[in-house]
Amino acid sequence: MRNVTDSFVSLGHWPSAGSFGFNTDILATNPINLSVVLGVLIFFGKGVCASCINDLLDNRKQRILSTIRNSEELRRGAIEQLERARARLQKVEIEADEYRMNGYSEIEREKVNLINATSYSLEQLENYKNETLHFEQQRTINQVRQEVFQQALQGALRTLSSCLTSELHFRTISANIGILGAMEEITD
Repeated sequence: MRNVTDSFVSLGHWPSAGSFGFNTDILATNPINLSVVLGVLIFFGKGVCASCINDLLDNRKQRILSTIRNSEELRRGAIEQLERARARLQKVEIEADEYRMNGYSEIEREKVNLINATSYSLEQLENYKNETLHFEQQRTINQVRQEVFQQALQGALRTLSSCLTSELHFRTISANIGILGAMEEITD
């Protein structure tokens, strides 16, 4: 018997190399597998009635339909969540655009404020410069006046010193003493 099985096994190992051949391996062929499955079904299926099979098929159909309904509900829920997420995304994008525009507006406002503040500072500096120049001019004018007055006073003193003789000097002193004496008598 062993020789017979070995001959079948050796026939099953023919190299096919891409060509058409016979499958001589009895255990691997479909007719034997099908006959075993049919035999098991006939042996164990004798007590199963047609209504039981219909009930099993109906139960299976109901479970499949229930699963389909559940998946449809889940799909609708997912679509609703997707729509809510899209609406939220659109809202967030609008808010982002508003923030961006407000940011640009704020930057422009700050730019205008900075330009105005700089302009005001430049104006103040110009005013301080003009006030400083005016003050320096007045100070220089006063210094020149004092110099001129000093020179005029020195010139007058020299002129008086050169023109004033002792006698004239004595008379001027006497006249001034007389005026002071007269003022003293009036106040008494």
